[in-house]
Amino acid sequence: MALGFFAFLFSHVQTEFDHNLKVTANHDFKFEHLPSPRKDDVGSKATLTMVDGDPDGGSGELSALTDGLLPMNEDDPGANFYFKAGSMGGRFRMDFGRPIDVAQVVSYSWHTSARGPQLYKLYATDGSATDFDIAPKRGVDPATRGWQFIATVSTIPKQGDDGGQYAASISDSSGSLGKFRYLLFDCYVTELNDDWGNTFYSEIDVIGR
Repeated sequence: MALGFFAFLFSHVQTEFDHNLKVTANHDFKFEHLPSPRKDDVGSKATLTMVDGDPDGGSGELSALTDGLLPMNEDDPGANFYFKAGSMGGRFRMDFGRPIDVAQVVSYSWHTSARGPQLYKLYATDGSATDFDIAPKRGVDPATRGWQFIATVSTIPKQGDDGGQYAASISDSSGSLGKFRYLLFDCYVTELNDDWGNTFYSEIDVIGR
């Protein structure tokens, strides 16, 4: 059973998230309100590239985010992607090869503690802007380099245990977020009490319209 379901509306963009407690989370990634990860989504065919930051030594490859293979348990480092311990996160890019009509982006994570929740900003572009920077580093606002800000995702609980499974959905009331070739994920740590605040991202699904 999910701990809770939340939805926030900014303009026409809707962000929603669902949370399975540690005692109910399992390999199936079944949520009460949001769908389980898919193997045949548009994102599974995309190319992933690191833009800024370093993966942790125990992390899986970036491809772990789109391979359709899910962690077996709540502490399965190689089946997830996460940034280097002690760092402030980083950025990675998803490239579909051509502009596609994106209906929804859903990100999944699973960990026993603070590496479970998600905190990131999503940007998108078709790559046609004259000032387009394909790889804006931290410190550069992507919105000033030809990228469109889509949404901020934060599944950090206000209280209670932050471990478990999370699903975060970004969609639009019109049915389309827009036609984009690239997505940029700007990921942040979920806490600063120690070096272990970088999320274990298990899968990212992109659903075409």
